[in-house]
Amino acid sequence: MINGVHLLLNSRDPEADRAFLRDVLGWPFVDAGHGWLIFALPPTELAVHPSDAKPVEQEAGHGLVSAVVYLLCDNLHSTVESLGAKGVVCTAIEEARWGVTTTFPLPGGGSLGLYEPHHPLAITPSAA
Repeated sequence: MINGVHLLLNSRDPEADRAFLRDVLGWPFVDAGHGWLIFALPPTELAVHPSDAKPVEQEAGHGLVSAVVYLLCDNLHSTVESLGAKGVVCTAIEEARWGVTTTFPLPGGGSLGLYEPHHPLAITPSAA
């Protein structure tokens, strides 16, 4: 039985991104050895979106699906303010039909999405 998800976040500077997740976001972690940190994530849900993108990663001769990572929050404005106090600069806040959204950079060169959803969440008890 499937009992979890192990999300891979590709990075040009994994040490800096690991430090960001540990020190700025404060996520709990285990050290799998030699500083290879594996983070516990907040409750997570998955949505399947249409895409014409080709798989970008190859594993055992098979193309793996690509993914976009959005972190969820209850109050985007206060979360952006809290991140700003830690030196994180977010993009302009935008209103979408599915929520209020922004992005912020990671030290390794990538960015993460962040949004306050307006839609029902699969991770809430009322969704069951």
